[in-house]
Order: sequence, then structure tokens, then C-alpha cells
Amino acid sequence: MSFSHILGQATALQTLERALQSGRVHHAYRFEGPEGVGKEKTAFALARALVCTGGDPLGCERCRACQRALTLAEGEPRVPVHPDVVLLERGLYPSSVIGAPEATGISVEQVRRIVLGRAGFPPHEGRALVFIIRAAEELTPQAANALLKTLEEPAARVHFVLLTSRPNRLLDTIRSRTLAVRFGALSEEILRSIAEAHGLDPSVAVLAEGSAARALELGDPDSLQQKQEFTEAARSAITAPDLASGLGLADTRGTDRDGLRAQLNHLAHSLATESRGLVAERADRAELLARRHQVVLTALTELERNVQPSFVVESMLYRLRHA
Repeated sequence: MSFSHILGQATALQTLERALQSGRVHHAYRFEGPEGVGKEKTAFALARALVCTGGDPLGCERCRACQRALTLAEGEPRVPVHPDVVLLERGLYPSSVIGAPEATGISVEQVRRIVLGRAGFPPHEGRALVFIIRAAEELTPQAANALLKTLEEPAARVHFVLLTSRPNRLLDTIRSRTLAVRFGALSEEILRSIAEAHGLDPSVAVLAEGSAARALELGDPDSLQQKQEFTEAARSAITAPDLASGLGLADTRGTDRDGLRAQLNHLAHSLATESRGLVAERADRAELLARRHQVVLTALTELERNVQPSFVVESMLYRLRHA
């Protein structure tokens, strides 16, 4: 069974299995839901089923086509070795391939050279041609517009799967041309089993917010230590005699956007957990922590809007001190 290894997404999988078994697979799906809940695994399982030559509508998992659909090239770029499973992602391809570096999003050059230059031709091996776009919300407006016509009226046997955890950041025209398949957060039970399978402490499931990727990250000792250090530094800055003593946190921690996002999420979870634990005994303290939690959530929103990371931290510390 092509989807048997994907946990906790019964509704989404039933939708895709019915489509495959009936031979009515939509030409453009939008897999939306939190990070680390199985969207990409499902996309590759769907691609494998579509290119399978073994006769199983869900993918036999044994034929050469099935095996190559999930095998990534050893060198850069790390893309599937099957010629009819095509991956797109910001920064995946070097400038020598797409003509320009990609600093802010999936560029129009990547869409033109990787998609438009390929989608007008039949699949190399006769079954289907599948484009998987990671973090599709990172398509620049120019790239999204260049993709529209092909996305709406692709050639026969051409399929698209757009993966996104932020569907509201996609252009309305992209959303209207794709069929949504929604993925939910994973249960703590599933997250515990995933953590144990990787030899990690299953208690990380409580902090993982429904994401297997977050559970595995939290289980990594170095990653967890960095987040804890950030949280402790932020708490110290809140109670410091003046704001200046805490601004070093912005200078040393606010330069890496992805790293800062993970640290802010950890801080927010820490505040929320402490607040819930004090509701019954110290309602005033719980209310204060809830306000601080909201401040951190605002900082995360600002980070998503491409505000300078150091400014995000500096503004957050100021608001935390006055919450």
C-alpha cells in the first residue's frame, strides 16, 4: 500500500486513494497543514503511485519506477532520480541551472526553466509527470503568475502538488486553481511512537504541537539546549534593571530567521505552559504570562512579515517588559 507509512491523516489519504483507484486524480492539489505532519511524504507517495509501472493504482512499491520516485540524487541538487518526478523549492537549484540566485522566494526563472520548459512535453516514461512544490507560499508573485496557465490547463498526465503550511500567503489565483487536501496536527500518541522509533525521549510529544518535525527537533540535545538558553535569556531580559541589558539578545540571536522562529516558538510554549499551570492558584500571574505569550505570538507574526529579525527581538523585549 503506497500510503501505509503515513500516520494520522486518514481523511486526506482516503481522498487520494479514492482518486487513484477511480483513475480520477486531480491535475493540481494543494496540500495544506502544519509543518511536519506528512504532507511531503504523501506528495511523494502520490507521485510514486502515478508513475508506478507495476499495475497497482496505489503504487506497487517494487517496480523500478516506484523505487526511483523516492530516491534522491546523491549530488546537488537533491532531486528525485525519476525523470518524471520534479521537485521545486527556493534555493534548490544553483544559479547555473536557473540563471539567478533565489534570496527571497521561488523565482520566476525556476518556474520557467524547471516547469514551463518541461510541462509541455509528454512524460519521459509514459505514465505521468508530477511537479511537487515545497513551501509553495514562497512563490514570488512573478513566479506564481508564470505558473497560472499551466496550473489551470496542464497537458494530459501532468500533475501538480503544492505543499504549504501558510495557504493564506498564496495568491488567490493559485488557490482557485488547486484542490485543497487538508492535513491536521498529529496526536501525542503518534508523536510519542515517532520519537521512540528514532530513539528519542517520548516526552517531546507534549511540546511538539502536533508536528513530527518539531518532535524530532526537540529531541535533538543541541537544538533543545539552544532554545532553552534563548528562553532563559529572554526571561532574564524581562526582569533586568533596564532594557539595554537585554538588547544583546537581539544582537546575538536575531540574525537567523529560521533559528529565531524556532526559539520564539519555544519561548511562547514555555509561557503558555506556565500560565496554564497557574490559573487555579495564581490567576494574576497566569494572566501576566498569557499577555507575554501574546507578545511573543505578535513577534512571530512580524517575523513572518519579513521584519528584520534583530528588530523583532528588540521590539518583543520592550513589549514583554511592559506587558
